Amino acid sequence: MDTKSGGEKLVDRLRGMYAFAIWDTKKKRLFAARDIFGIKPLYYANMNGTLMFASEIKAFMEHPKFDKVFNEEALGNYLSFQFVPTNETFFKGVFCVQPGHYFIYENGKMNITRYFEPHFTGDCKKPFKEVVDDVERVMKDSVEKHKISDVEVASYLSSGVDSSYLTYLGQVDRTFTVGFDEGKYSEIQDAKEFAASINMKNDAKVISPEEYWDKLSDIQYYMDEPVADPAAIALYFLSAEASKKVKVVLSGEGSDELFGGYNIYCEPLEHTSFNKIPMPVRRFLGAFAERCLPRGMKGRGFLMRHGKTLEERYFANATNIFTEREANRILKKGCKPGIQKVTKPLYARVKGKDPVTKMQYVDLHLWLVHDILMKGDKMGMANSLEVRVPFLDREVLELAETLPLKYKVRAPKTKVALRAAAERHIRSKTAEKKKLGFPIPIRVWLKEEKYYNIVKEMFESDAAKKFFDTKLLLKMLDDHKNGKNTNEKTDNSRKIWTVYIFLVWYDRFFEHGKPVHPAMSVQ
Repeated sequence: MDTKSGGEKLVDRLRGMYAFAIWDTKKKRLFAARDIFGIKPLYYANMNGTLMFASEIKAFMEHPKFDKVFNEEALGNYLSFQFVPTNETFFKGVFCVQPGHYFIYENGKMNITRYFEPHFTGDCKKPFKEVVDDVERVMKDSVEKHKISDVEVASYLSSGVDSSYLTYLGQVDRTFTVGFDEGKYSEIQDAKEFAASINMKNDAKVISPEEYWDKLSDIQYYMDEPVADPAAIALYFLSAEASKKVKVVLSGEGSDELFGGYNIYCEPLEHTSFNKIPMPVRRFLGAFAERCLPRGMKGRGFLMRHGKTLEERYFANATNIFTEREANRILKKGCKPGIQKVTKPLYARVKGKDPVTKMQYVDLHLWLVHDILMKGDKMGMANSLEVRVPFLDREVLELAETLPLKYKVRAPKTKVALRAAAERHIRSKTAEKKKLGFPIPIRVWLKEEKYYNIVKEMFESDAAKKFFDTKLLLKMLDDHKNGKNTNEKTDNSRKIWTVYIFLVWYDRFFEHGKPVHPAMSVQ
């Protein structure tokens, strides 16, 4: 690659999603880059004198120089985050290129460079109406660019503002929704009503518990690494449904990180009187709550969170699956404290910013990359479906970076400017709907005998005994099923699911895994 004629500066001119490699035959030099958000995956491994790179880890396993070794050191952080939050993976010696980075491999040496970093300035001085005009303009442009295609472009549709606004702006012909026949765990009815309100078709699928659980092993194979977000499995079925009729869909990932959409972003702006209590007193109350109050007891989580500074307590939108103390107890070999090692460098880069901006920055680098985009891309690719994300656009980001706090979050309201832009065109019921996420009835299923027994069998397996204190696992499972200690409100579902998904993944890749059916091969 000739740097005089552009070279690696090419990445500064790209807009969109990409992971690519270019081999310079004259200089014998490899250049590879990943997009600024991490929409597309890129892995590499340098083993036995050979550099391997691919969009999937499983591609390495066919190479004769690849050593498949489990990286047990990643397990502690996984239990806290529900994903591996660094450039490491669960395969020793395999790394992911981080978003906004490229590498040059030459003469057996690897040089990794960060070429892009978001900078939240919050320096916009415009009146609110002008800001809303700007949001509308930049989103219209991004959707228009993301609709460029020689095939039909459809859209995922939930009942929330993000996908609804994209659907309206895209003027697509088809929308796709999935849900469960469990009342509050289904957005199908709201999605159908919204689609009808703007005269669009909606294809909806009700996912049965049986097919959800039956597909878990295959889905962990597609994912390459375990991500214990129950929505990943639902996304697989959503992608499968859409792929029956289209090859490209729009999806709403990224709006929460850019425009301030997660409900937890309100927390630093609320309870300000409690936060005036001296920190040593709050630390004592938080430690007491964690050690002495039963899980599920009202107020326990609040005291634990507010007994720490933001930098100590917030490490991703899916915080506190297992605390480090809990992970250390449940793992046979224990775990070294790792959360602060991951988050401290991120917080250092936004020192002095308001708390919401700090949380956005952390989520952009951890939650968005290793959970949201990982599952979105891999579940789409598993069904040969291209998932495009118009919110994650360089020009949308440039606008979002300038928004002051008051245009992002005014507790209890989130995504203030984006919702105002959406409400100009879509019904208020949808534009103002509180962030719901992708509701999955895991908590309910784990109380049923059938699924309780499936998980119990896995918790008693040899693989579980290899890594975990299985007595504690089984107690956690039984307490959830029986609702002990807290007036039938014990909810260990996220912890149980995080361990269970890891064991399903480990079984597939390191124990009794069977190859996926050729007709279902990925990418």
